[in-house]
Amino acid sequence: MKRNLKIVGGVTTAALLLAACATLPSPAELDAQALAMMKASFRDQGIAKVDRLHQDLGQSACSGDKPPSDAVAKQVEQQAMATIKPPSDGRYLGDFKEGEKIAQNGRGMTWTDASTAPSSNGGNCYNCHQIDKKEISFGTIGPSLWNYGKLRGVSNPDDPAARPMLEYTWGKLWNSKAYSACSNMPRFGHAKLLDEQQIKHVMALLLDPKSPVNQ
Repeated sequence: MKRNLKIVGGVTTAALLLAACATLPSPAELDAQALAMMKASFRDQGIAKVDRLHQDLGQSACSGDKPPSDAVAKQVEQQAMATIKPPSDGRYLGDFKEGEKIAQNGRGMTWTDASTAPSSNGGNCYNCHQIDKKEISFGTIGPSLWNYGKLRGVSNPDDPAARPMLEYTWGKLWNSKAYSACSNMPRFGHAKLLDEQQIKHVMALLLDPKSPVNQ
C-alpha cells in the first residue's frame, strides 16, 4: 500500500509540474511583456524619444541569447549594405585634423543635448579603439586603428588601387552591419550620428598618409 501511495504521489507531483510548465508564457509572450515593460518605464525627454526602443532586424536578431542563423545574418548584412550611400561628390577624404577632433569627442544624442543634428555629435572612437600610440587610455572593444591606412597599403588615396579600401572603410563607418551582422560599431551614417562631411574627416584620419595615425 505504501509503495502504491508513493507512486500515486509521484505521478501527482509530475502532473502538477507539467501543468505548471504548460501555463508558462512562450518566448514570444515574454518578449512582448518585456517590451511593454520597457515602453512603460521610459518617456520622451528632450531629444531622446521612446522610439529609440524600436529594433530593426539587425538589432533584434543580435539581441537574443543565441547568435542569428547564417540565413538571418546574411539578410541583415544585405539590408545594411543596401543602405550605404557613397560620398555625393565622389571624394572620400576630408581633413584629418577635424577627424581627430571627432574621434576624440564622445558627446551627442543625450536628452540634454539641444539638437539631434549630426554636426553636434562626436564619433566617440577612442572609447573602443586605440587611435594613437601616445594615448594612455582607450577602449579595446574594437581593434587598434594605429597605422590603419599604412598597414593596408594606402600610400596614395587618389590611386585607383586604393579605391577598394576607401569604399570598405566608408561602408564600415556608414553601416558596420553590412560586413558583420552583429557588429557593435555604431552605424554612423545610417543612424545619422555623423553627417557626410564628418565621416570624410574620420576617413582622412584613418587613411590620409599625412595623418598622425599613419606616421
